Amino acid sequence: MNILYLHGLKSKLNEEKSTILENYGNVFAPDIDYSREHIQPLQILQNYPEIEFNVIIGSSMGALNGYIISDWIGRPALLFNPPLSRHPENINLPKEKFTRVASSKQIILGGKDEVVDPKETLAFLSNHLQEDELELKIYPGLGHRIPPNLFEEQVSHFFSKLCY
Repeated sequence: MNILYLHGLKSKLNEEKSTILENYGNVFAPDIDYSREHIQPLQILQNYPEIEFNVIIGSSMGALNGYIISDWIGRPALLFNPPLSRHPENINLPKEKFTRVASSKQIILGGKDEVVDPKETLAFLSNHLQEDELELKIYPGLGHRIPPNLFEEQVSHFFSKLCY
């Protein structure tokens, strides 16, 4: 199982969350500089030309890129507080590199997120629902940061739905 983990803006995958993910497979967590360009799906995947990812997990800006990559390569995604309202309407991606399968998504939103407005994300989702399966959870008291216990709970739930 190859896991692509995409961190958020001005963030990195910490050791505690990395350990949680390593229970499920090989973790690839590129160090991404979003300061010049927020949307980087091609650049991210070009770092791993020989790797076929089975799942994508992302947080914040990494979740936005994860959403795009998930759609593009047809792999399931677990996305924490994705700023989907910043998704470009006409993103040009080349023909899929991998065999495309259903790209189900599990999205976690914080009701008190002051960085990524959950209402804007919900509005985006309501206008862009596709044939892919979507599981959406909103935690009313959650802000932008994902505590390790919630991260572990959601990662466990995500992988429990996959056949691997």
